[in-house]
Order: sequence, then structure tokens, then C-alpha cells
Amino acid sequence: MFGNWMKTGLLMAAIVALFGAVGAALGGAQGMLLALLFGGAMNLFAYWNSDKIVLKMYNAREVDARTEPAFYGMVAELAQRAGLPMPKVYIIDETQPNAFATGRNPENAAVAATTGIMRILSERELRGVMAHELAHVKNRDTLISTLSATVAGAISMIANFAMFFGRGANRPHPAVTIAVMILAPIAAMLIQMAISRAREFGADAGGAEISGDPEALASALQKIESHARGRPMQAAQEHPETAQMMIINPLSAEGVQGLFRTHPETAERIRRLLAMRRA
Repeated sequence: MFGNWMKTGLLMAAIVALFGAVGAALGGAQGMLLALLFGGAMNLFAYWNSDKIVLKMYNAREVDARTEPAFYGMVAELAQRAGLPMPKVYIIDETQPNAFATGRNPENAAVAATTGIMRILSERELRGVMAHELAHVKNRDTLISTLSATVAGAISMIANFAMFFGRGANRPHPAVTIAVMILAPIAAMLIQMAISRAREFGADAGGAEISGDPEALASALQKIESHARGRPMQAAQEHPETAQMMIINPLSAEGVQGLFRTHPETAERIRRLLAMRRA
């Protein structure tokens, strides 16, 4: 747990530093100060609200034992096996099969699955997926992923600060503004990628332990990737900074997005899970 808190602190510091660097490029010392203040305030806001923001982005609807008894009961049973408090449970009306977990700690966690994933997976496979998401909660990965997703999205807007920094000769050159608009989101994505891939391997292993069925999760990953490839998720395309939260990358491989892998190769994840089964 200490290691994850260290990662969170380093992530927040890196993002604030990125805000400061962009502010300095656009507005010198004054721009850096304003950007650092904005970056710090954004981190604080994201810490308390990032989970709500992400769930709203995906139009997730909360369900309970009355509205979705089978799915809710599955999550409750797995949470008990994992020794976790019962998280809030959400469903996203989306054809692409995917799932994610969010929340700043296990006491304020939520798990979400799309209607697409519930449609294509068997009960055993879906159980493996939700165990994976609960492993993220247990490992306290959710704070890191939701915080980085929220703040990375804000970084792409910081170029708009250029209009407030100086007048006339003090205004940044248009080429600088354009460069910041392109490079700042890429830098934010690189920060996310630095911590994203190892988390997925850890959650795969943890999910296999919680469910007691690594083969089911391996089968689910193979099936999800196969179906997700031809079903783009609109909300993810509009908010690519949230892609690293999903169990499988929800983005199409077109354009710049295809240059940045937020997840390990699915084949390698499956290989490790099947090795766990044999062990």
C-alpha cells in the first residue's frame, strides 16, 4: 500500500510540474505561477471528485440487488472473498465489452461494466472480469487511474491560458501555443503509461486469486479483445485519457491513439494467467 501512495504522490507531483512547464512556455514566470496554482487545485479537486466525473462521462447508472440481482450478487460475493467493503455497482449502456473500477479508496469504490460485456461473456468469465476490477480496488490502483485520467484531460485545455498571458510582445508566439497544444496531452499520456501497464498484470493476478479461476479471466480477455476491436466506444474516443482505466483498451488504433499502448499485450496477459492455472 505504501508503494501505491508513493506512486500517487509522484504522479501528482509530475502532473503539477507539467502544468508549470506548460505555463512557463506560454506565459513566463507569471504563466508558470498561475499554472502551478491551477495544477494544485485541479489535483485536489480530482482527488475528491474524479470517480464521479469518470462515471458521468460514461453515463453510468447505479444498480442494486433489486434492479440487477444476479450481477450485484456476483460483485458482493467476490468483494467478500477479497475482504473488501461492498463497492457501488454501475452498468454502462454500451455495446463495446469493457469494465473498469474507480474510487479514491476501497471504502469509496465503484465498479462498472458495459451491457456489451454482460452480453458476450459467460457467468464464469464475467466473474473473472469483476474479480480483476476488485483487485484494482484492493491494490488501491483506482485512485491513481482515476486521478490521472481526470487531470490528464485538463492538461489538454491548458493551452487556452495563452490568451490570458500578456499582451502584444508578451503574448506567446503562435508556434509555441500550437506546440503546447500537441505536446502537453502527449506528455500527460506518457505519465499515465508509466504506471498503467504494470497495474494490469497485478490486477490480472489478483483477480485470478480472488475468483480462484485464472482460466476464466484469460478466456474473458480473449473474447473481450476480439469483440471490442470492431465496436468503438464513443465516450472513450471523446475522453481518451480514460482508456487506461478499462480492462481492455477501448480506443480504435487509428491516428495518434494507436501509437500509445495503455495496456500490455493481451496475449501476454493470457499467457501469464494460464501459467497461474498450471501452477
